Amino acid sequence: MLGFAPHCGWAAVVVLGGTPGEPLVLARERLELTEARLEGAKQPYHAIEGLPIGDARARLTGFEASAARLAASGLRALAHTARAAGVEALAAGILDSTGRSGATLEAILASHALIHSADGQHFRAALEAGCAAQGLPATRIRQRDLGALAAAELRRSPAELRTQVARLGREIGAPWGADQKGAALIAWLLLVRSRGAAAR
Repeated sequence: MLGFAPHCGWAAVVVLGGTPGEPLVLARERLELTEARLEGAKQPYHAIEGLPIGDARARLTGFEASAARLAASGLRALAHTARAAGVEALAAGILDSTGRSGATLEAILASHALIHSADGQHFRAALEAGCAAQGLPATRIRQRDLGALAAAELRRSPAELRTQVARLGREIGAPWGADQKGAALIAWLLLVRSRGAAAR
């Protein structure tokens, strides 16, 4: 399973194998989602703010294509890493934000708050596109909901989950901050769900 904690321009990734009872971190990576040659790519909606709407759409399309291409390439490499460890990547989890989405481009560019939210959603959409290109189902779970969902489905208390996720980090070494912990937890949740689906 793959877990992603996205940021503007990159995502922390954890590749998880093992069993629902004994998850194992196979890899911990940083996936770059922008090209240095594309000025403004790390905050695409900020970059197009103030442009005529036609120019804004055209530039955004370029940013979207670049991020999706990089995500697909990164996911191919991650799938190869998993296979080399004897594991087939079956699904991916993407930590989601609580920001608003679904607004028109005109509405987004008229609101600084929506621009911030759209920048984050841009990279989540790129990861989804990369997963789709690999035939990998992707699930988004809001970060603020993940702890409660995981506690219920993994049948462990929040304290037990924190302890076990911290232990996973000790085994693989630094960095193992909030991004890696969140990515590992969403991957673990998907590992449990996949075993449950296989049993049905």
